[in-house]
Parts: sequence; structure tokens; C-alpha cells
Amino acid sequence: MRARSRPTPKSSANVTRFLETLFTGYLRQPYWFRPIPTLQPFFMSPASPTQAPPISFEDTRVAFASKSDVQLRKVYALFAAMNNGTLVKTGSGLMKSALKWGLPGTKFLIKHSIFEQFCGGETIAECRPVTNELGKYNIGTILDYSVEGEGSDRSYDHTRDEILATIDEAHRSKHIPFSVFKVTGVANVAILEKIQAGKLLTPQEEAAHARAVARVDALCARAHQHGVRLFVDAEESWFQHTIDLLAYDMMAKYNRETAIVWNTYQLYRHDRLDALKAAHDTAAEAGYFIGAKLVRGAYMEKEARVAKQRGYDNPINPTKNATDALYDESLQYCVDHIDRISICAGTHNEASSLLLTQLMQQAGLAPNDPRVWFAQLYGMSDNLTYNLANAGYNTAKYLPYGPVAAVMPYLLRRADENTAISGQSSREFLLIQKEIRRRQGR
Repeated sequence: MRARSRPTPKSSANVTRFLETLFTGYLRQPYWFRPIPTLQPFFMSPASPTQAPPISFEDTRVAFASKSDVQLRKVYALFAAMNNGTLVKTGSGLMKSALKWGLPGTKFLIKHSIFEQFCGGETIAECRPVTNELGKYNIGTILDYSVEGEGSDRSYDHTRDEILATIDEAHRSKHIPFSVFKVTGVANVAILEKIQAGKLLTPQEEAAHARAVARVDALCARAHQHGVRLFVDAEESWFQHTIDLLAYDMMAKYNRETAIVWNTYQLYRHDRLDALKAAHDTAAEAGYFIGAKLVRGAYMEKEARVAKQRGYDNPINPTKNATDALYDESLQYCVDHIDRISICAGTHNEASSLLLTQLMQQAGLAPNDPRVWFAQLYGMSDNLTYNLANAGYNTAKYLPYGPVAAVMPYLLRRADENTAISGQSSREFLLIQKEIRRRQGR
């Protein structure tokens, strides 16, 4: 049997050097270390019902008002590193190896660098300072338990209990407007896929699926009991329809008075606006409300690969422009049917965010209309979140949490996505650089 390799002194030093760079925020930029005035929270007066103040997503004074000198430097260093695709790839491998080898200080360095940037903590309690800080700027928090399940009933039950705890936390806190979960966190993926394919389940599979449905129902029932909105996250297309049907069943049961259960629509799929329209028609006929979180999508490469392997047409739009157009058309559809559909624009796209503010004004909707929300990931696109909140719009940050090692897959995806999304890291980097220079009076 081959012995597991151990870190060499050189590899250990490389790991430590990489993590220390992220932790300290030191990238040989001398002007970072000159005094920078700390800004205090500030906001405009509430907007009138239909006339919000003009929004500029270039306003870094608002976007980074919550960041101190040191925090801004650390974030600058992190996005500078994430601008480099080779460094991200190498650093990701080093971090995984460091955790695997148990190198001293690894967890501490990760927790106070990339983890601190994109996550709230390891537990709900650790997230509270972040939740309260966001709340000072009229920004809500969406606690997102980001630990991937192990595929056992014990794991599914644990995830259910953790999501129930986030719902209870939302009920207690005025700063937490939503909870969120993935169906695959409480249900067997193979069974979901088998149902979508129209295959018969064995008695054991039927029993397992019944337990999964009961877990989902328990989450929705608790959310309804406490009046907490609950997102059902979107997943891969080969079992998404099963998730849709489950979400609609829960909507029919719990969305009679208002939108408690919200489904998620990935608009990089060419069929999702049609799915939203069909869901709206059914809801209108049956007398319940729709909650719709609109995103572009998170599994593009995987979708293309699986479609090719299985011999069916790729469900993803042929171009980014097509996805952008479909997303914006979906925003328009939701606003046109706001009497039945509540909407959350889960996007880092400035054009789509601005469009939704314009559609709201055209429809005579107040910026703080409770049926319309904007959401971004914690640690990203603060120029959107803080400027929207400052103008009076309902905004929230997805705040992942969980044990450092267990959340690493999520963190590495964030790093990869920032590198892969055209200009995303560069955009974040330049905005932070602009704010540093503004504070320096340049």
C-alpha cells in the first residue's frame, strides 16, 4: 500500500507564505499604510413611494462605508490574488493540502482571510456580529448553511435541523428576512433524478423519498409559522423539475396569504422563463402566491458536459447576451405580475439591478416594497448592495457559514467563479482601489 505523502519543508513554507499573504493583506503597495479616515454609517432619508434617489454603482464612498483601513487593505489583497487565475489554482491546491496535512495555523489563517471575506462564521452564533453590522446599513442577511451533505439519513436530518435553526434565528432577528436550503441537503439526489426520469421507485426508495418530503415540509411549516421567507435553491437540470414540483406543492400549502416559499429560476437555461410563467398561471388559478428568486446560474460547465455525455441538447442559452436578455425579460414579467409574484433579483449584474429599479419606478412601486428584493453574495459586489440599500431598496447578503474545512468546497468555488466570470475580480479590485485613493484624497 502506497504511503501517504507528507509535506516537505519547502511545500509547507509555500503554503504558509500564500496564506500569510491573504491574511496580512500585504502586496507591496506602500500607500496602503498611510492613514485613511474611517467612515461612519450614513444614509439618505427614506425615498418617496415612487421616486427613489438616483443610484450610482460607482459610489465607493457608500459601497465601502463599513470597511476600516485595515479591512479595505485585506480585501484589496484578496481580490488582487483572485485576479490571477494561476495563483487561484495554485493557492486552492495549497489550502486543500494544508488542511489535509494539518499544518499548524492553517485553519486560523484560512478563517481570517478567504473564509472571513466570504463567510459569516462557523456557527449561527458566530454570524451574529456580521448580521448586526450589515443591519446598521439596512442590509439583511440570508444565513446559508454551506456544508455539503454525506448522503445519509443522519446527514439529511442534521441539515434539516440546522436549517430549522436558521429559520428560528430569522424569526428572532429583524435583520434576517430569508432562510435558504438546497433540497439535496435533505434528499437523495439519485432518487430525485429517478423521479424526474419517470422511473419507478423501489419500496425502499419510496420510503426514503417520503422522509425527504417530510423534511422539506418541516422546513416550510416552520417558516410559515414564523412568517420567514424561505428560498428553495436551484440545482442541476436533470433533477430540477422534481425540485420544482416539490416547491410548488409547498407553495400551494403555505403561500395562501403571502409568498413564504420561494423557488429559484436559473435564467441561463432557455426554458426557465416559460417555467416561471407556467408556475404563475397555476398559482393564479389555484389561489396562492409565487415567490421567485431569479439568478443566472451556477452549473454551466457541468450542464454542458452532462448534456453531451447523455446525448441531449444543452439546456443552457447559447450566449451570455441571450442569458442577459432572458433574465431582464423575467424581471419585467415579475413586475408586470407583482400582484401574484414576489421577486428577488439574485444578481451581481449592474445593468439588471438598475433595470429592476427602473421597472419598479415605472410600476409605481416604492423602493422598499416588501415584494421586491435584491441579493448578492457576502464579500462580493458591495457597490450594488450598499448603494441599493442606501437608496431605500430591500437588499440582503447571502451569508454562508459552517466549519472551515467543510465550507472549503464553497470557498474554492467562489475563488474559481471570480476568476472565471469575465472581469469580476478586476471589477471588485478596481472599485476597492478607487476607494482607497478617494480616502487618500487622490
